[in-house]
Amino acid sequence: MPTEHPKSAPPDRAVNGPLDDDEANQVRPYVDLGGVKIVPRDGLHLRLEVEEGTGRVVAVGLDIEGSSLQVQPFAAPRSSGIWHEIREQINEQILRQGGTTRLVDGPFGPELIAQVPAQAERGGPPVSRIARFVGVDGPRWFLRGVISGDGAVDAAAAQQIEELFRSVVVVRGTAPMPPRDLIPLRMPPDATAEATGPAPDNAYRTLEA
Repeated sequence: MPTEHPKSAPPDRAVNGPLDDDEANQVRPYVDLGGVKIVPRDGLHLRLEVEEGTGRVVAVGLDIEGSSLQVQPFAAPRSSGIWHEIREQINEQILRQGGTTRLVDGPFGPELIAQVPAQAERGGPPVSRIARFVGVDGPRWFLRGVISGDGAVDAAAAQQIEELFRSVVVVRGTAPMPPRDLIPLRMPPDATAEATGPAPDNAYRTLEA
């Protein structure tokens, strides 16, 4: 029988986010992406990562002022959390790729700061990038975030991108779903293809809204 872990979330999550759809201000304007809703703001660029083979939206990317935030919502048990186990799996995967990690106590609870190998320019020296892996267990859902760019290394930029993560609303829905299944995401009607070149392993393409 798998070990159950307590939910990992800021004490004020239900007030200051990330919010459940039932907790959010229903009058506030949002960009509706199915499993998540995003508050529009000046300078925010929205990207959708789409699985090439299926056309399924698998992640939402948010870029603002030199920082990037990728978010994914997952189904989770009602009474226990899954961030502990997911964090361990991410840690093992990064170490297998030759990266390094350290566990810190961040604004959302435990988070991983990772130095991840990145693709170098042809003939150039090996390079790496720093990323922060954050997670919040909500009511019957789990929201994972990956912070990169300035928000992973600069305190002022980090505060801005953390507030952006806080503003995400998760729409779990009422349909039964196994824990860890990705809550379905969808493209808004005005999404258009973004010519960004091939993604790693050509597995995904990126759309912008």
